[in-house]
Amino acid sequence: MDERRVDGQRVAFELGGRERADYAGAVYGSLLAASVIVGASPRREPAPALELVVLLLATGLVFWLAHVYAGLAGDRQHGLRMNWPELSSVGRREWPLAQAAIPPAVAAALCWVADLSDSVASWTALLVALGGQVGWTVAAGRRANATIYLIVVSGAVNLLLGVLIVVLKVTLAH
Repeated sequence: MDERRVDGQRVAFELGGRERADYAGAVYGSLLAASVIVGASPRREPAPALELVVLLLATGLVFWLAHVYAGLAGDRQHGLRMNWPELSSVGRREWPLAQAAIPPAVAAALCWVADLSDSVASWTALLVALGGQVGWTVAAGRRANATIYLIVVSGAVNLLLGVLIVVLKVTLAH
């Protein structure tokens, strides 16, 4: 992967010349979503499923905006102009962070529609977020042609982070 300037803008490319996918943002977004789920239930009862959906989507959007702003500020520090193509490029580059909140939000919404308990919705959303976190890590490793060993280790590290989040959920919410 390399970084080139296209029309005066810095863009990350894969070796094949395509603009790269940001798996790091998706992994981070999944971890963020899992943290939101745990943080939404510091009391004995989990957050209502619909409230959880709103919290997940709003947090994903706010963090995406924060990362876009930080990316633009960093680009300006390196002499790049802040214009629509740069804003669009940074927004696309950071979008996986916001997208990662969608699957757990959909899981919580489906639990709400199915009239399942808020506890079931919370745990389902958490498991979906953690699955995304590990899944994006494995996808990144495969896309980078990493060895199976490195992919397994990366997946295990993310699974360990996920287990830590589950331990926090159990400790804080029960």
